[in-house]
Amino acid sequence: MNQFSNDNFYKDECYAIQGAVFEVYRTLGCGFLEAVYQESLELELKNRGIPFVAQVPMEVKYKGHVLSQHYKPDFICYGCIILELKAVSNLLPEHRLQVSNYLNASELPLGLLVNFGHYPLAEIKRIR
Repeated sequence: MNQFSNDNFYKDECYAIQGAVFEVYRTLGCGFLEAVYQESLELELKNRGIPFVAQVPMEVKYKGHVLSQHYKPDFICYGCIILELKAVSNLLPEHRLQVSNYLNASELPLGLLVNFGHYPLAEIKRIR
């Protein structure tokens, strides 16, 4: 069985990321703007030694042509997991589609959609 054959691939990496997310939520709670969670999570990921890059512009192709427009996932962790943050009361289908599109464009294998606006706990969805 390889790392892509079930929903537990990158289990340890996801567990580490989730720990950072829950620490930020435990400290700040619900109700801040996404930018506050972005900056706080960046600090928490650094403190935990989780490798990441934040808001790196990535290219989009259309029928083999590279577009001048780019997208910027909130984080790419471990070089393979897109981490997209929201601060909304409810996740919508378009939020999941955004992460799916990021995965397709980047050819990365996994996305985590994190909602800090959910109460009483942060919400985390795995997207492949």
